[in-house]
Amino acid sequence: MTGRIFIVALVLALGAGVLKGISRPEQPPTRAPLRELAFQIGGWKGQDQADFDAKTLAVLGVDDYITRLYVAADHHPVSLYIGYYQSQRTGSTIHSPMNCLPGSGWQPLETSTEQLVVEGASGRPNPITINRYLVQKGLQRHVVLFWYQMHGRVIASEYTNKFFLIRDAVQLNRTDGALVRVIVPIAESEGVQATDDAARAFVRAVFPRLSAHLPT
Repeated sequence: MTGRIFIVALVLALGAGVLKGISRPEQPPTRAPLRELAFQIGGWKGQDQADFDAKTLAVLGVDDYITRLYVAADHHPVSLYIGYYQSQRTGSTIHSPMNCLPGSGWQPLETSTEQLVVEGASGRPNPITINRYLVQKGLQRHVVLFWYQMHGRVIASEYTNKFFLIRDAVQLNRTDGALVRVIVPIAESEGVQATDDAARAFVRAVFPRLSAHLPT
């Protein structure tokens, strides 16, 4: 295990050196700001949550983000966060919820990946693989779904995302990318399965709208 950790750390360090060593200005495609994402998505109606404070923004290093609460008629509240990075060459890289959630007191009870079928950019069914966490803090439990999105790819693995980040920096001269995270609290009266279903339904509803804001 120690050897694997060393190899991963070495690869990431080499990748950081590659990113910093490429100095050509990046020109990612034009995109719509995240604040223009629809407030009405399927059966969910959204409202903006409080902006992050300066300290949090400095840690995240995002170039654009939204944090919203979407509520459906069946009372499933969904917290949506999207953080977009126009360039990840200078040290501002995507922060994984795998690190942030425990740091804020949420402990993972279950961690897995799962495949969902969503509507792709062409309107055809598109299978994607995303992360699913069941987390707990005190008596509260939440279902968390998240993924990395880069240049038309949906990526679950942090290390696979780093690989494509380095490859696209060399081949495409682009390091833009985003983290998409959906959190749904588990109501005592409904349980985990109903919460999972609500979280997946929201992902299916919001996913086709993301392409305008996260360039391919």
